[in-house]
Amino acid sequence: MANYFSKPYLREIRDEFIRTKSSFALNEAMNQRTRAKFVSEVSVFLSHKHDERYIIEQTVAFFKALNVTVYLDWLDEGMPKSTSGTTAKRIKEKISVCKKFILLATEGAIASKWCNWELGIGDVKKYPQHIAVMPITESKDNRWSGNEYLQIYPIIRFDYNISDSYVELQGKRERFSNWLKQ
Repeated sequence: MANYFSKPYLREIRDEFIRTKSSFALNEAMNQRTRAKFVSEVSVFLSHKHDERYIIEQTVAFFKALNVTVYLDWLDEGMPKSTSGTTAKRIKEKISVCKKFILLATEGAIASKWCNWELGIGDVKKYPQHIAVMPITESKDNRWSGNEYLQIYPIIRFDYNISDSYVELQGKRERFSNWLKQ
């Protein structure tokens, strides 16, 4: 059975990551300053709602378990202190240099003007092979309601566990790990 990622499932992934790698590794994964530039590794621009930090941390643990580097704009030391046009320019640059663009599609992110703007930039720079939506449901019942326009993008889902995650578009599936390498 295909599933969306739920908040409880992401919590399980994060807890497993901490159990096997330590909380230091999670903190390291969240720290942009310790990373090399996105040269040969898989990098993802993660569009997200800033006030959903617990979901972001759990999602970063998921990606880190797959050896994926995640760009989070609020950890970027090059961002201006106050939101401005410079902020928008820097975000556009980072979307361009990251290999993949993923919208962490929570209800808050879908309602966010910034996330929708970033999705538009991601659409222009990454569509169709390097962009995806990762719906996050409130519970394990897997009900997710997104705006209709999100249906044109590949969706990240899983069958039974993290290693069975895949990207799906119009009924065609590709293993998530393979999609990341493209």
